[in-house]
Amino acid sequence: MKSTLRKIALERMHILINSAVSNTKTNPDLSQRQAYLARIISMKYKIPMPYELRIVFCKKCKSFITPGKNSRIRLGRTPVKSIRISCNLCGHTYRKIIPKSPSIVL
Repeated sequence: MKSTLRKIALERMHILINSAVSNTKTNPDLSQRQAYLARIISMKYKIPMPYELRIVFCKKCKSFITPGKNSRIRLGRTPVKSIRISCNLCGHTYRKIIPKSPSIVL
């Protein structure tokens, strides 16, 4: 019973986030609401949100962010390569480290 509820909740979260991403340009209020509902489902059924769904939320204000609309993405200029994501709603900036690809030496 619990596993089926978890599966249904995960499917619903994926559907809501995908719909929110597609509705961002046409109806931003609807996309914010859909992303909010996905977070509520995650909390209600105590399911950790998968990484691919978590990255579309700001880490500080927890709002739904989309590149170019309400967030800014820049490449870091430090020796450690990273992506800087700035939320235009709260101003918070966070980084995602880009792992180095292994070099092949022959």
